[in-house]
Amino acid sequence: MTDATDENPVAVFLPDEDAMVRFGQNLAVRLDEVMLITLKGDLGAGKTTLCRGLLRGLGHQGAVKSPTYTIVEPYDLALGMVYHFDLYRVNDPQELDYIGFTDYLDNGALNIVEWPEQGSEYLNKTDIHLSIEHLSSGRSVILESRSEAGKKFIEGFVECRFFIDHAMID
Repeated sequence: MTDATDENPVAVFLPDEDAMVRFGQNLAVRLDEVMLITLKGDLGAGKTTLCRGLLRGLGHQGAVKSPTYTIVEPYDLALGMVYHFDLYRVNDPQELDYIGFTDYLDNGALNIVEWPEQGSEYLNKTDIHLSIEHLSSGRSVILESRSEAGKKFIEGFVECRFFIDHAMID
């Protein structure tokens, strides 16, 4: 895996919360291997909403709560184990050693990490990085590949018709 940032990120406009959920569900349709996905954005940008859509797209039918206080929420789905992390309350990346963070990342599961900047030294094998930005109306999501698997995923995702139907690509 390379750590290089994608030279051609994909920008997507999502007009509302429903579009963010659908976007997450559409991402899930393309997931057929384990990856490390990071989600960056201000408070209220829609990181957990996007994750909710992704988990629903993978078959989860219950509630999806933000793991702000628990740091991690596990989901046992058809794809395998999925771990949803929220590192917002991590003050020192060394705190992640106490919860066995590297064990989660190395166990062949899909890992989704909100607030990756709080644990950046542990996330050098990120496959896909999504940045979410508030706009006056809606959100802008930038998809960047950080590995060959991430690049392949994003290229295939952009080619899918359902993606074009639900989001505006710049």
